[in-house]
Amino acid sequence: MDNQFNNYERIYWVFTQLCNDECMHCYNNSGPHGERISEEDCMSIIDNLPDQLQRITLSGGEPLADRKLLYKILERLQEKYDNKLYIALQFNGDLLTPTILQDLIIRGIDRFSIASIDRYHKNQGERKDVLASIFEDQGIVYTEGQPMLTKTDLQNTRRDVLTYGFFGSTEDMWLGGNWARGRSMENNIWKQNGMHNFCAIPSGAIAFLGNDALDLMQEISIQLWKINPCCPGTAQPLGDARKEKIADVLNRASKSEVMRKLNDGEAYAMGESLGISEQEGLKRAIELKNICLWCDEFFTKHYDIQKLAPKFPLEVISNTSVTL
Repeated sequence: MDNQFNNYERIYWVFTQLCNDECMHCYNNSGPHGERISEEDCMSIIDNLPDQLQRITLSGGEPLADRKLLYKILERLQEKYDNKLYIALQFNGDLLTPTILQDLIIRGIDRFSIASIDRYHKNQGERKDVLASIFEDQGIVYTEGQPMLTKTDLQNTRRDVLTYGFFGSTEDMWLGGNWARGRSMENNIWKQNGMHNFCAIPSGAIAFLGNDALDLMQEISIQLWKINPCCPGTAQPLGDARKEKIADVLNRASKSEVMRKLNDGEAYAMGESLGISEQEGLKRAIELKNICLWCDEFFTKHYDIQKLAPKFPLEVISNTSVTL
């Protein structure tokens, strides 16, 4: 394959689902017994990252609950990218101490994003002032807390100034009340509105293959080892980051009309090449009350995301109602 995606903008990697908390809204079921992968797997994943990568966000779970593995990952990333990679850590802040902060700085963290300032997390932001003091004692500068997601943000990124910020889940953005996944689904706090096109906003699949018309970074998520075009993740992953080069997986996906529709944020229309109209996709998302559930159904019943091919002959799909 060519190297079209061997220079990529941003990867969001949940390398562990181990967590000190067990939040009611957690989309990947993180907790004290959350799923983990081995150090060997993590090193293989780093080997398979693009040769040139501008930004990576490490998350969980709670990364500091798997601190030994986090440190190994940071050290390997510094080695692979010659300490030129911008690294953000997204975590809940519960386990951070001044000593641990020093360890993280030494290992190359540029941005500290505390993603727990909301009603869903155990402490609900109670440590915010303590954390701010820990950061500022080290000369780390506060900036607004949402993760940087635009190309403009990427171009304006400075590595000579370490930053921190706070954000959290809301009814409309990020995890809370939105993604029909994990404990959010189990606890009935997912976004029950099929007309809300999550795919067309940051952290959805939009621009994961790149889109010159939009001021949005290329971004994929890796959930443990599963390569996804979005943070919620598709029903099955695009590929296995332990075994496949990320650039090869994205090159393959870029040839698919279905994937190009997701890249344009047009999830309702992703079945058009299979004879499933945008109107049918919207109707099904409304019936299921969430666009992620329509996406799950599409990739489960109609399209093999790993083979990037219809599961049935096109003429069969075209003559079959998606509401059955």
